[in-house]
Amino acid sequence: MFFILSKVLYFLLYPISWILILWVWRWRSRTAATRKRLLISMIVLGIVFSNPFLYRSFVMSWQPVPKSLPDTAHYSAGIVLGGLSYYDKKDSGFFSLAADRFIQTANLYHRGIINKVLITGGTGNLMQREPPEAIFLKQEFIRNGVNEKDIILESRSRNTYENAIFSKRVLDSLKLQPPFVLVTSAMHMPRSVAVFKKAGINFISYPCDYTVIDESFDIDNYIIHDISLLKNWSWVIKDVVGFVAYRLTGKA
Repeated sequence: MFFILSKVLYFLLYPISWILILWVWRWRSRTAATRKRLLISMIVLGIVFSNPFLYRSFVMSWQPVPKSLPDTAHYSAGIVLGGLSYYDKKDSGFFSLAADRFIQTANLYHRGIINKVLITGGTGNLMQREPPEAIFLKQEFIRNGVNEKDIILESRSRNTYENAIFSKRVLDSLKLQPPFVLVTSAMHMPRSVAVFKKAGINFISYPCDYTVIDESFDIDNYIIHDISLLKNWSWVIKDVVGFVAYRLTGKA
């Protein structure tokens, strides 16, 4: 029920959805004063959520700081969370913008820092029609030179909570020595850390796929409004709301 509800209500996390709802409300309103207030609200939302400075400031405060591991570090396994690829209508897999999770996990393996790769990811699609994401990722890791015997699949999970619960069962069954290395996007890491700790997994976090980095000053990143940020904010809000929801429901 939690999974289904989260999918059904997901559209409400888009700032553009809020603006659309206000527009419909304004269109249906019969009083000039109400229409004026709703128009002002729409403009304010558009200005706030398209402002690069506000977006960068919030994301920088939410993302954990980058972490590096020396070549002398050694762990029995790395856990890479799904959500970095998708399938087309013909069930052909493709990497998404979060493919850095794959790159960094492969790098850790080839550097000898992790012995095995645990891929956790089924399908987050509500209709559950496409193959598990872990299947595609396994094929890509093998193509990248990761030995098939060093790849562990967890292909049932549909969200972060199930990533943690099912990964815990797999790790316990294999009796691998903790701590493990948890690899996921920096934006997604706060929620993942809370959930995996709650599940009783001993790990160190290895954030990657940074949405915003501490780069040199560029006036475009602070002043010029960017309408595309209306969509980018949805990913931020999704993880913040997900973090709070998991806390409130005892999952983190």
